[in-house]
Amino acid sequence: MSTDLEKLISIRIAAMRESLENIGRFDPERARERFASKFASDKTTLVLQSNEIIGFYVLLARENYLWLDHLYIDPATQGSGVGSSIMNRIIKISWSKKLPLKLCALKESKANSFYIKHGFELTHSEEWDNFYSRSYLQEISPA
Repeated sequence: MSTDLEKLISIRIAAMRESLENIGRFDPERARERFASKFASDKTTLVLQSNEIIGFYVLLARENYLWLDHLYIDPATQGSGVGSSIMNRIIKISWSKKLPLKLCALKESKANSFYIKHGFELTHSEEWDNFYSRSYLQEISPA
């Protein structure tokens, strides 16, 4: 799994680079250490294309909601519909468990518009992050 972990770290760093640079907080070593220290392979779902890892997500069950802790797609693959397909899969999990989805995104990230496009509503903001929620009762967007 260590080679998978390295691949996941590189995807996460590449996907977050622009957003972190926008807020002056890009530090690949810090990002690597932070992710590796909390990595749980049993909670991580890999996104594969032609048997290659092109992304991953971590969906955690909380008491009365699901927390999307990570969703990263390799920037080389972004814009191809893979992220929307994965998000629709996650939304279906939310629906099947009858639990809302919650997540946060860096304020300067393009991910904010992606989440809004998929029916997430901004609940509040903190210093660096926007927090979102999506009811399991909402329809899946065709995006």
